[in-house]
Amino acid sequence: MQGPQRPLSSLPLSSSVKVKLLSAGFQSSADLLHLSAPQLGQVLFAEAGLSQQEALQALQIVGAAAGGGEGGGLCSSLTALELFQKEEDLRSIVTFSSQLDAALGGGVPIGKTTEICGVPGVGKTQLCLQLAVDVQVPQCFGGVEGQVVFIDTEGTFVLQRAVDIAAAAVRHCSLLAEDEEQRAAMTSFTVETVLSNVLLVRCHDYVDLLAELHLLPRLLADRPRVRLLVIDSVAAPFRQLFDDLSLRTRLLGGLSQQLIAMATSHHIAVAVTNQMTTRLLQGGSSQLVPALGELWGHALTTRLLLQWEGPRRLATILKSPAHPKVTVQYRLTPEGFRDADAPEQPHGKRPRTGSDQSEASLGEGGN
Repeated sequence: MQGPQRPLSSLPLSSSVKVKLLSAGFQSSADLLHLSAPQLGQVLFAEAGLSQQEALQALQIVGAAAGGGEGGGLCSSLTALELFQKEEDLRSIVTFSSQLDAALGGGVPIGKTTEICGVPGVGKTQLCLQLAVDVQVPQCFGGVEGQVVFIDTEGTFVLQRAVDIAAAAVRHCSLLAEDEEQRAAMTSFTVETVLSNVLLVRCHDYVDLLAELHLLPRLLADRPRVRLLVIDSVAAPFRQLFDDLSLRTRLLGGLSQQLIAMATSHHIAVAVTNQMTTRLLQGGSSQLVPALGELWGHALTTRLLLQWEGPRRLATILKSPAHPKVTVQYRLTPEGFRDADAPEQPHGKRPRTGSDQSEASLGEGGN
């Protein structure tokens, strides 16, 4: 028997895990898969009495057995030309910084994974909130008109900032509306609809995060309009594994491959934030580098570094298979993520990106 009704006794679980699950009353994979991710973590630990290692094994094997391979492969067999044409059809999600969008070839690409790294307070979460709003821009304005799954691992999702950024995007598009199609689209592009299309998930540790990601392919199948997955941040849940580097490396390797597969098979952009750590160099000097190690850094498609240079905020493309290393300046305003040198605009039409307000005092508490 295949699929979600498969008996747990037939799965390649260790004998001890099978005994614990069966003793807790679970007979098939369906008994676990109908649970939400927080319930799943609670069940595996509290009711079945599994260790963290056993819980991870159960999540991986049960999810793979029920998924029928969904999200597990990068893509079906394609010629290089077919793959090129397929990627040409995918849009990018604009950041509302025209300079950064140009450097990225149009914005954060759908079907790819993008890492946003930097020190606290430099704007990582602000950029993620901007993307969560911008992914919903109607197609007649050049957007992708999608939804977003926003996984918050640090409790840094600030609702009021999302409201402010959404309100600015709605005003921006309303000023650009010229024809009947665009004016009609604005009736369904409101602050309320933007907020309703942000599916917010709170994870407290790496088991929560891995459980959510194992259940995510089913959610994406039910919500085909999702075009963006945000994980803010990917480093926080793995802090507790600092003393077990081999386990952390294995989990991060599997996580990176899962995100790549999800991006390509479900045609979504994956944006994850990462923290910085100190690397000791020869001679006793040190430098700040993205956390989680070299293998993680090589896995994702694009790495974007947000950093300070005195009072200026700079965004640098550290890694990209399609774009050179470029540094642009940006700023954070009450309206969101914007170009640093955006001129004041007269009343009426505005350019697609840029800001007409002075830089906001947003504080250093956010990422």
